[in-house]
Amino acid sequence: MSTHVLRQHGSPASRRARSATSPARPNRAVSRWAIVSASLSPIVGIGGWLVADALQPASYSPMRDTVSQLAGQTGADRWVMTAALFLAGGCYLLTAASLAGVRRRARGLLIIAGVAVIGIATSPEPASGPTARHLAWTVLGAITITVWPVFVARRGPARPRILGVTGSVAVTVVFVTLLAWFFAEAQGGSMLGLAERVTTSVEASWPLVVTVAMRRGARRTRLDPRDQAGSASPGGPWAAPSGEHGAAPAGSESRLDPVTR
Repeated sequence: MSTHVLRQHGSPASRRARSATSPARPNRAVSRWAIVSASLSPIVGIGGWLVADALQPASYSPMRDTVSQLAGQTGADRWVMTAALFLAGGCYLLTAASLAGVRRRARGLLIIAGVAVIGIATSPEPASGPTARHLAWTVLGAITITVWPVFVARRGPARPRILGVTGSVAVTVVFVTLLAWFFAEAQGGSMLGLAERVTTSVEASWPLVVTVAMRRGARRTRLDPRDQAGSASPGGPWAAPSGEHGAAPAGSESRLDPVTR
């Protein structure tokens, strides 16, 4: 019976060797839906205010006036920007739900950012100026998406460099600088519209960078199973063959398998 079991399943050492050299299973950390939704978010946002800008009267200046005015009660064809905000916020939510390869806190922050964008769409700016509710949604969304890159960072040799601690901190510093420019222009500056468009466009594109980098990293891991084989073996990829560590004592085979003797 022992001989039959060994022939059918092999020894424990042989099973470990086969599992170490077998190809890795596909990585489900980044789904196709994450790529699609992360791509649509900046496209919908940028395309929305470009189309809405073209529909406004000559008195509207994209350099000076905000995107919120496009969806506000005084905006011409404000449904264009309102629909774009709803779609962009929904893309954030779908990306967060499909991006299983990041921490829960990072996914939660992306959900908050998506809800904030939808909140901006549901609280249009009146002719008298932005309301407290509108400003609250705007500030919440701006701060959340600004600090989001640093929550994506994670240490590890298999992590894409741009998503490492150094890369994520550098991106966060850039986002904070852009947000500070936007807040400075909001204090009566003449380039508030430009600052808002540049800041939101850059920050809305970062989830796409994260999803593409993670998917490419997972693909390289699947295509090169030698790293996993090396890490799974007791001595790593440079371990010496078992025969170089010395032969088994005489008679060991007969003691281990008395049935085959």
